[in-house]
Amino acid sequence: MIAPITLDGASPLQFPTDFPIKVMGRRVDEFAQAIVAVVTEHAPDFDPATLEMRASKHGNYLSLTVTVHATSREQLDNLYRALTSHPLVKVVL
Repeated sequence: MIAPITLDGASPLQFPTDFPIKVMGRRVDEFAQAIVAVVTEHAPDFDPATLEMRASKHGNYLSLTVTVHATSREQLDNLYRALTSHPLVKVVL
């Protein structure tokens, strides 16, 4: 999901690490607040003030970049699963 596992079963990421995640969805009023709620559930130290937002060219979609201080691959995998299963989310990168 987040990063491939090497042949020896280890992740190429070294934790803790700051990890950016891009989340895209329809531009609706509650989108950013919903994403912040999901992220803080999995990364309680996430600072919503660091959230980066960008609207699509025609303003129909919103792209959010959240950078979390990840402490483990399991944390990132759980966050990724929670984001991809959220009904407002179209894509998570």
